[in-house]
Amino acid sequence: MDIYKTIKSPSEGTYTEKRSKFLAFAFPVSSVDEVKQLVADYQKKYYDARHVCYAYMLGAERKEFRANDNGEPSGTAGKPILGQINSNELTDILIIVVRYFGGVKLGTSGLIVAYRQAAAEAITSAEIIEKTVDEDVTFFFEYPFMNDVMRIVKEENPQIVAQGFDNDCSMTLRIRKDSMPRLRVRLEKVSSLHFG
Repeated sequence: MDIYKTIKSPSEGTYTEKRSKFLAFAFPVSSVDEVKQLVADYQKKYYDARHVCYAYMLGAERKEFRANDNGEPSGTAGKPILGQINSNELTDILIIVVRYFGGVKLGTSGLIVAYRQAAAEAITSAEIIEKTVDEDVTFFFEYPFMNDVMRIVKEENPQIVAQGFDNDCSMTLRIRKDSMPRLRVRLEKVSSLHFG
């Protein structure tokens, strides 16, 4: 599959249980560094909260993920948040849930439900979008073959990421993963063209 689901823009949700308030924030993210920065920002912003728990999933293959309970009993916060990411088949997403303690203990099952519901609320208020898995190809060619290259670009419709026109011309194209083999085959037929 060369399609994956993520959220278009940040969203929020809230859930209240026995006077404990759970504020959920979902973000589209593309790197662990971005995740760390957002988590640090929210830990600062909600410094007075009892817990700032989170989970994230990265990459089209959905193999890079982490859940953090931030002091809640093991498996009661980060895992239910990650569970919501999984059940909605999302990736490139971070969900942070901030808990303000209301004075009444919820117990482990109560915590699991609360964190799961808060994360679900943030996802429900988000716009879920599909994205394609794209690949880049860089190649070099002599200027007289520009028309041949541009005809292929026009017909295959890849995104032009970069191009340079010196003694030799260079171009980097981005196209949906399942369209890349056909694009490469067509480019290989252009005289003087070689891949970088």
